[in-house]
Amino acid sequence: MIARLQRNGAVASLFCAAALLTLGLIMLYSASAYAKDANGDQFFFLKKQAAWMVLGLTFAGTAVLTPLRIWRRLWIPLTLVTLLLLALCLVPGIGMKLNGSMRWVRLGPFSFQPSELAKITTIVVSAHFLALSDRWRWKSPLATIAVVGAMVGLILLETDLGTSALLLGTAFLLLFVHGLRWYWFVGILALGITAVAFVAVRMPNRMLRVTSFLDAEKHSEGSFYQQYQGLIAMGSGGLAGVGLGASRQKLHYLPYAHTDFIFPIVGEELGLRGTLAVTAGFFLLGAFAFLQARALTDPFGKLICVGAGGMLMIQAAINIAVTTAMMPNKGMPLPFISAGGSNLCACLLLVGLMLRARREMDQRALAAGRLE
Repeated sequence: MIARLQRNGAVASLFCAAALLTLGLIMLYSASAYAKDANGDQFFFLKKQAAWMVLGLTFAGTAVLTPLRIWRRLWIPLTLVTLLLLALCLVPGIGMKLNGSMRWVRLGPFSFQPSELAKITTIVVSAHFLALSDRWRWKSPLATIAVVGAMVGLILLETDLGTSALLLGTAFLLLFVHGLRWYWFVGILALGITAVAFVAVRMPNRMLRVTSFLDAEKHSEGSFYQQYQGLIAMGSGGLAGVGLGASRQKLHYLPYAHTDFIFPIVGEELGLRGTLAVTAGFFLLGAFAFLQARALTDPFGKLICVGAGGMLMIQAAINIAVTTAMMPNKGMPLPFISAGGSNLCACLLLVGLMLRARREMDQRALAAGRLE
């Protein structure tokens, strides 16, 4: 049974992603029908997300058809392009400032978040260097830390602490799977916490989120307002929910209900059972990815699966923790469910990479005459 799950881990992950994506489209329509940005069109965000989904599925299909050795050779161009785009976020006239952060690049009518590309680059580059461990030994972790650290440094300048933590957490996971010594972990963890804390302390609005989190009732009408309204939504849903489309918090009580805070709307309309189903979906997606990684013999493919599954799980965990007020507010979309084109494309591309690893495993087994 375990062996079969290991072989079919990527396919099972695909089904989990498809289920989450389907639920995401349903909940996005429900949560965004009354959004102010819709300009009177209740289908505005649904149509926009569907268009991004088509593009994301195209990226995923391309990833499935592209051999992993090609992805591995692209680590230098990927790194350079990612660093360039992250730097452009800080250039006036090109970078867009929204809600106090410079995370977007606008090229004509088109805008996107380079930090989403940084997620893909983090996994590919980390997997490439760590797969060289037999030849590089201690150089592999150093190279991984250097490249990921450079991207995180630029993202911190954009005042995006959430994505910075996500990239560091994913790299940390890959280093752990790689078998890094404990003192490396202590050093990396201390460095990461110090960097994030230093940036947070120098940004009053970020520190306000931390202080309001520690005294929620006092700031329920101020900096803690969004999370407070999210808790009201979750509490209103109870076990079974108020019914699909019947949310009251989405009627302009809960800001950004269709983006970062869509999870409380799931809780309000579908109840505790709905939120547990979503949480289980992300857990299973990551678990199946890890099971497949165990069946792979190629170190690069193994790390790709671990990185992709781990990143999706970590991002979902951060979003759920924020929207349920278990950690300070930090804007981060819920994979496959929240509105956001750049994030959706990145998530679908990660699933495509996992499927490619499975495909190459089958091809090797077929060539060896061992495919069942």
